[in-house]
Amino acid sequence: MSNRPSRPARPTPPRPARRPPAGVVAVVAAVCVEALALAAGAVVGLVQVLRGTESAVGVALFLVVFALAVAAALVASARALWAGRRSGRAPVATWQLLQAATAFAVGRATDTPAAWVVLAVSVGVFVLLLTRPVVAHTVDH
Repeated sequence: MSNRPSRPARPTPPRPARRPPAGVVAVVAAVCVEALALAAGAVVGLVQVLRGTESAVGVALFLVVFALAVAAALVASARALWAGRRSGRAPVATWQLLQAATAFAVGRATDTPAAWVVLAVSVGVFVLLLTRPVVAHTVDH
């Protein structure tokens, strides 16, 4: 052993931030738009309750809280995906499946074009989540 005092270990420099691949950027953008749509729907529901135009107040308030909770979960998941954490993939994939099933049912029942657009976005986001660049971005950390 030497008599020299030990020097503290050098801190490892932080890794430079990687720009997420285009697939992650597209997924995050779509998920943020979905979160904004949910928040807007919650505001509309709350306004209807406050104006007294909603007959089922309990149901409306539940839907407001539920929409805000899902929107918050989507934003947290989008942030995780952007940062390269895989914890964001499962909630986003689950939401896309639920949203696609709902959009399909609404589209079949009402033939509303918006339902088919939502279905297409859900399928697109789900497929993008499974692409190699997106998976690699969220696994290699």
